[in-house]
Amino acid sequence: MKILHSVENYSISGGGMYEVVRQISERLAGFGHEITIASNSTYLNEISQSRAINIRNFDIKGGFAQGYISSGNAIKEYEDLLLLNEFDIVTNFAAQQWATDLAFPVLSKITAKKVFVPTGFSGLFLPQYKDYFEKMMYWMKQYDMNVFLSNNYRDINYARENKIQKICIIPNGASAEEFAKPKDNDIRSTLCIPLDHTLILLVGSHTGYKGHAEAIRIFKASKIKKATMLIIGNIVDAKCHKQCRHTARSFNFLEKITGDPKYNPFKKGKKNNGYIADNMNKQILIRNLKRSDTVKAYHEADLFLFPSNIECSPIVLFECAASGTPFLSSDAGNASEIARWTGGGMILPTIHKNNGFCTVNIKESAAMLDALMADHVKRSEMANTSYLRWKENYTWEKIAMDYERLYLDLIKTND
Repeated sequence: MKILHSVENYSISGGGMYEVVRQISERLAGFGHEITIASNSTYLNEISQSRAINIRNFDIKGGFAQGYISSGNAIKEYEDLLLLNEFDIVTNFAAQQWATDLAFPVLSKITAKKVFVPTGFSGLFLPQYKDYFEKMMYWMKQYDMNVFLSNNYRDINYARENKIQKICIIPNGASAEEFAKPKDNDIRSTLCIPLDHTLILLVGSHTGYKGHAEAIRIFKASKIKKATMLIIGNIVDAKCHKQCRHTARSFNFLEKITGDPKYNPFKKGKKNNGYIADNMNKQILIRNLKRSDTVKAYHEADLFLFPSNIECSPIVLFECAASGTPFLSSDAGNASEIARWTGGGMILPTIHKNNGFCTVNIKESAAMLDALMADHVKRSEMANTSYLRWKENYTWEKIAMDYERLYLDLIKTND
């Protein structure tokens, strides 16, 4: 098959969507199909070119709701790629960005079988997207298939409410090759994490929406002794990263000086009756690690804490299953489904807001964290169950085969 995948940003900085498209595309190429990726691939040197994939780079940003920014004839060239190449399949990954939104006006002219992977409709409840989602039902009906990552989330529920008939579900996953247990896991020594510390992990970019602030508050409120919280993420929002680092430094300083993170040695009239702790009881580390070290951290972690504010289908929870790491997550995206599918997680008490975002109850979440960390047997059962279910159902190899089967079935309808 000759396949076109479009995605906003095909580079490491593209986050979860880059990973999804890369994993599927490289495997389909490995199966012998001809893959082209249309994207704004500013940092092509970051991208693994281990398999033959043709990457078409378009200098375009923005989307239908906010408008487009482009250079030269980039938009016309992208439309020509959609219309003039003899692709068998054209798949648009993710709504609310140019690589999908520019396809909508020309859908009726695309001769290839058309597939749409909405990935969540994060702006569904935002006023600036009102006109966009009034039109969305008509666009979706022009696709030969709409692929959803969940059986119960806002995008698939929108499709059902608007009588979209062509629907299927293909979940996200994690890489079996990448998550093979490392032979030498030296991540504790690399990061100076004491061997007797419980390791609580959060992997998520500094966007302001991954629940970093909430996770820190939960960790501070917990009664766990001798513990390290490790937050790993690249910097998207400098303000989020700065706040995380400031909070971590303050917390660690007070732990080191007094052994009590609530003690304030700078408060006027307060005598410093604390002490220099030989070993900090608790600490928070903010790091941006290379991928191999991040995988090591997954394997070493005792628990994954993920009170994210908004998601579609978080890959990090499948990566927890692949590494045998139990998780506590907010009810963002289809986290509750992933917890059921894998048997590897529990959902924190979550408060859903009218704008589609959510937050968690800190006090109750801290109590859940304490209870699960005290129950070694339960965590072991969750780890074993989730690993086995991931291995059977949620590897990228299996998911790429699901896409291949879908594509071949769509092409057969022409015969």
